[in-house]
Amino acid sequence: MQFKGTGVALVTPFKTDGSVDEIALRKLVSFQIENGTDFLVVQGTTGETATLTADEKNFVLATVIDENNGKLPILLGMADNNTAALVEEIKNFDHEGVDGFLSASPHYNKPSQRGIIAHFKAIAEVSKKPIILYNVPGRTASNMTAETTLELSKVETIVGIKEASGNLEQVMQILKNAPEDFAVLSGEDALTMPLVAMGGHGVISVVANALPKQFSTMINAGFTGDLVTARKHHFDVLDITDSFFAEGNPSGIKFCLELIGIGTETVRLPLTTISEELKSKMKSQLDLIK
Repeated sequence: MQFKGTGVALVTPFKTDGSVDEIALRKLVSFQIENGTDFLVVQGTTGETATLTADEKNFVLATVIDENNGKLPILLGMADNNTAALVEEIKNFDHEGVDGFLSASPHYNKPSQRGIIAHFKAIAEVSKKPIILYNVPGRTASNMTAETTLELSKVETIVGIKEASGNLEQVMQILKNAPEDFAVLSGEDALTMPLVAMGGHGVISVVANALPKQFSTMINAGFTGDLVTARKHHFDVLDITDSFFAEGNPSGIKFCLELIGIGTETVRLPLTTISEELKSKMKSQLDLIK
């Protein structure tokens, strides 16, 4: 199980003029490597991928691969609501520095469960790399049911799911019935510890951009059955986790990264930076975690 433990959905740091900040991106990758992160996710939602040009996407990926230097596995976000276009993109992808793809269920189209299954089987058929499914109905407007995930878990190329439905009963059905080598990862930071306690395999986290050591310690404690330690770290970061998402992602986490000396709080429209009130609140919450 290559994608297990603490995965981090990397932000794309921007300079104050809105351009990609290579120095901050390299610093962020090194910060993850040094603080217990198990794998990196590039160009997910948190990376503001929808606002990056094709050249910027290539630059960000190349920079992460170079700075990582083979130390951690890398998942690349690859999703589209045009199945045929995504099939061609994945079929023609040949970058050796990427270890797998994270692919969200098609957004906006609101496909049936049959359509979701057919979509993922089509891309799995052409992929030379393992695929992690991503169920995030709050963004895609359609939920992948447990039955759909279990059907897709039978596909050799599909090796796990990032579950962000917020439905723990649905997650439990997947954990109960999926193959042992199928990774079930939390897509919601606040539900990571409960999911690991039920036998889940980790998280793809936003919060761990700034708090990788706390998150990896929590997850590793959960893996060893030390729920007292896992609960402590869970509750330590719970309040600031809510704050990170209070005015949009990654606006909150970028402000926190700026506080610890990694990049600026700059985001691209239609996102905006967080309010002064929330900044003050987050500074106090971060001081308590330290």
